[in-house]
Amino acid sequence: MNPQCQPEQLEAGLAALGIDLSPTVREKLLAYATLLTKWNRTFNLTALREPSLAVSHHLLDSAAILPYVRGGALLDVGSGGGLPGVPLAVARPDLRVTLLDSNSKKTAFLRQAAIELDLPNIAVHCGRVEQYRPPAKFSAIVSRAFSELADFVILSRHLLAADGRWLAMKGVWPHEEIARLPADVTAESVHGLVVPGVGGERHLVVMRAADVQN
Repeated sequence: MNPQCQPEQLEAGLAALGIDLSPTVREKLLAYATLLTKWNRTFNLTALREPSLAVSHHLLDSAAILPYVRGGALLDVGSGGGLPGVPLAVARPDLRVTLLDSNSKKTAFLRQAAIELDLPNIAVHCGRVEQYRPPAKFSAIVSRAFSELADFVILSRHLLAADGRWLAMKGVWPHEEIARLPADVTAESVHGLVVPGVGGERHLVVMRAADVQN
């Protein structure tokens, strides 16, 4: 099923999440899901192969963290096919989103998606996160099943602004991973997410440097 044929599912899912997005934004989200499904056949952008699950497992899963994303500049590490960075950029035009991935085929897709979807708030960088040296740091760094929490924060901490937050999307509550975080990194909060159409547990881990107080 073409994701563009599922506007009712997207609308109902967003309502269940308590997220209000304009018809124009919802239409652009569906266009992105369709583009991702099309390119995925050739470029292996995501492990999900069933187009009928794109709305729930890509769009709604990404949108579920919107309430926890502050303004400013956000870095999506290991973005792959653009998740969650592209849906966040579509939903939040005020958010400056950088999509980072070391796979050149994936970043080629991300650049094309930003052009086709008319998303001037998106920038794309091809490279490894530990080697990335942008001119300014980010107020938030997000990952969706990128790596273990400790690796995520260690590899990217040079990119986080002094008062910034790491946002890690996970399945089950990662008790053991949190216990292995560096001593100077704190799991500020863990939010259980109920994503319509997605079975199993979903959690968002919000982390900060231990000396950040607000």
